Amino acid sequence: MKSEAPAYHHYRLPVPSEFETVFSHFYFAENNSTDSITKTLLPSFQTIMVFNFGTKARLISSAENGIEVEKCIVLGPIKAAFEYILPPGAQILVANFKGDAFYRFFGKAFLSDHLPIHPDEAMEENCFTYLWHQLNSITNISDRVDCILNFCRPYLKLQDITAALLANFNDDALNPIQSIAEETGQTERNIQLMHKKHFGYSAKEVSRYKRFVKAIRQIEQVLLSSKNVDWLEIIEECGYYDQSQLNHDFKHFINLSPKNFVRFQQDICQASAK
Repeated sequence: MKSEAPAYHHYRLPVPSEFETVFSHFYFAENNSTDSITKTLLPSFQTIMVFNFGTKARLISSAENGIEVEKCIVLGPIKAAFEYILPPGAQILVANFKGDAFYRFFGKAFLSDHLPIHPDEAMEENCFTYLWHQLNSITNISDRVDCILNFCRPYLKLQDITAALLANFNDDALNPIQSIAEETGQTERNIQLMHKKHFGYSAKEVSRYKRFVKAIRQIEQVLLSSKNVDWLEIIEECGYYDQSQLNHDFKHFINLSPKNFVRFQQDICQASAK
């Protein structure tokens, strides 16, 4: 990801294959300018852990509630867009959990209507405060990521077999709940409950989200080619009934109309890996 200004740096860091089912990527951003920088984070249906190492960053929810990030917080699964503000001197490192990985660490999947919490509250010990102090003494960002990965190893539980099937289900033509229930000899209700428990959202919710993401990526491809967006084409290719349904999804996930998304796209950040 390219920097948008000389004093503002932000980029993704990949994870080694050992952790490819645990984290999609890490994200680093720092503001060395003299002005605050405001960005909008698109919904990702991922849970994120934010480490802050400089001036306190701020998160602004859709309800206009502001939360300061002092050292470390957990938020998610992120089902709606929110703004984050990096004041001068702010520096953040974000771990993006993948699938049911957060559940495998903490034995619970936080829901997006909960306020962000400090991860020590989930672990019932202050190990993440200790980790933050370790990370704060490291200057190289890649070394910080390595430190986080090494820290995680003892806590990560094996993935449940059914949860693995859900996480790896990629056939859009089939109902994942019904298909996996048949494959494993379980009831659909049991699979639904497991999905919600391990991932923090339902299969129906994430299906709607995937359709929205497909529309976002189609729009981005058109903009990269410097063409005008053909909305009827987007509707047809992404499986929407009509313009109204497309508008409703954009309002639901990012509180913007599709046309306003195009207008403000340069200020929007996507957490989910492409």
